[in-house]
Amino acid sequence: MTRWILHLDMDAFFASVEQLDNPQLAGKPVIVGGLGPRGVVATASYEARTFGVHSAMPMAKARRLCPHGVFLAPRFERYQQLSARIHSLVSQYSPLVEPVSLDEVFVDLTGTERLHGPPEQVAREIHSRIPEEVGLPCSVGLAPNKLLAKLASNAAKPGGLRVIRPEEVAGFLTPLPVEALWGIGPKTARKLASRGIYTVGDLQGVEASLLVSWFGPKLGEHLWRLARGLDDSPVVPLREAKSLSQELTLPEDVYRLEEIQAHLRGLTRQVWGRLRQAGLLARVVRVKLRWSDFSTHTRQLKLPEPTDHLGLLLEAARQLLARLLATREGRGVRLLGVGLAGLTPASFRPLHLFAPEEIDQLVWGAQAKYGPGALQLGEQGPHPPESPLPKRLQPSTKGEENHTGPAPN
Repeated sequence: MTRWILHLDMDAFFASVEQLDNPQLAGKPVIVGGLGPRGVVATASYEARTFGVHSAMPMAKARRLCPHGVFLAPRFERYQQLSARIHSLVSQYSPLVEPVSLDEVFVDLTGTERLHGPPEQVAREIHSRIPEEVGLPCSVGLAPNKLLAKLASNAAKPGGLRVIRPEEVAGFLTPLPVEALWGIGPKTARKLASRGIYTVGDLQGVEASLLVSWFGPKLGEHLWRLARGLDDSPVVPLREAKSLSQELTLPEDVYRLEEIQAHLRGLTRQVWGRLRQAGLLARVVRVKLRWSDFSTHTRQLKLPEPTDHLGLLLEAARQLLARLLATREGRGVRLLGVGLAGLTPASFRPLHLFAPEEIDQLVWGAQAKYGPGALQLGEQGPHPPESPLPKRLQPSTKGEENHTGPAPN
């Protein structure tokens, strides 16, 4: 039985959603991302890409390249809402659906012919249904494995459909640059180029033993398989979350304690909301801080028991921040992050005598109805003398981490 994997990639997803919700933006260069001086482009519409704007570009450069563009801050709740509709639609065709991101998904159509017809017919149906029912453009690739399906959807952009049949694999791969293959980054591409290898066809002509001598057994064999379009990786419907985190790069260095604490509370509340939504409990709280000199520090605390109680998580984050700020030496804060780890399903939620559940329910209900910033929790004071929680509920310092060193912007 021939294996058939479909890869769906939404075209300029964030920008397309903004154009969907505001028809006046149709046909205009829309650029979504951080709007501050240190912001980066998350997504650029194809109209903006004609000016050279692309994702991960500094927003300041995007403004210079496209001064007449429409610059918008991302609305992740709206993107998540439409992403859920898209994932629900493709799930009608197979139980094996692997979300890669909000705008990208793999679907295993192997053996579904009796229910939904030939895979090529299903691919055409999905390709037409998403613009009709969701109102957003998409690109679809269909091929015998995930690697080829991803390459096919890239070749179909924007808004197209590309099918790679087994007998077409070699012809499709041969002219591609080696950088198009998974696992070949700039460093590996430069090393291949130094040996006169620029295309996948060039790579196909290299013996496996020679690749192993150049790159070692693991990467050498991997490159040999990639060049021939071989990929056995399965479509995994669900990925077990190992951690959740939320970071904020500040528009300018922050020195005021009250402002830093306010950002910390906001980040903790955001990652707590994701924890609750996923039905998980956390045992470990982490706080990450990047100073104005780009050195980065991380501290973590292990809680006595897994929890999703906002008050306990906020208290742990506050204690960690206090330790980090004790080493500030006059430096400002450039980036702040909060992470949760040691995640377990919330099949049993412990009740805390000194941390009432009613507060969490109030905040959760307000966020669900009015948005993530609907209800703010205040700081107990800039320098509380000690934790308000009883000692048995206070986090332990076991497993504390610290990383110091230069970090990229």
